Amino acid sequence: MSGDTRGVDDGTLVGYIRALMIESSRFINAFGDSHALHRSDLAALVAIMDAAGRGRPLSQGELATELRLSASATTSVLDRLQALGHIERRRDSRDRRRVVLHIRPSAQKLGFELFGPLGMAYAQAWAQFDEDERRIIARFLAATVEATKHTRLQPHREA
Repeated sequence: MSGDTRGVDDGTLVGYIRALMIESSRFINAFGDSHALHRSDLAALVAIMDAAGRGRPLSQGELATELRLSASATTSVLDRLQALGHIERRRDSRDRRRVVLHIRPSAQKLGFELFGPLGMAYAQAWAQFDEDERRIIARFLAATVEATKHTRLQPHREA
């Protein structure tokens, strides 16, 4: 896809979003392959990091729900991540009955390796947009994320 923005109808925008999703998927897969991590391992690391950033570490069950994995598949993911030194399972300091997941420094380094170069490339690409354009882009992306989330949460019908 080129940067041509003539005739920007819904189909054109959907095409760009689809292309971004495909390229993002390829990027994640290539990164995972280079670090011997499954896609579900990377998704788990991001979910655990995001929860920590919100100040509420996830339990294994909460992670399973978020990733839509079975309990046994989630255990396998966490066992791999723990063996690689990327996560720890610890008793929750507020509720000792609860075991929560914590990121280790190696996972933070991995996150920077994943998102750092991409963030720099995005910043370089976005430098051409002024503040007003960036506000419109941010509003567009937020609306697109919400539409995607809303659609994901709807029951799927068989064709």
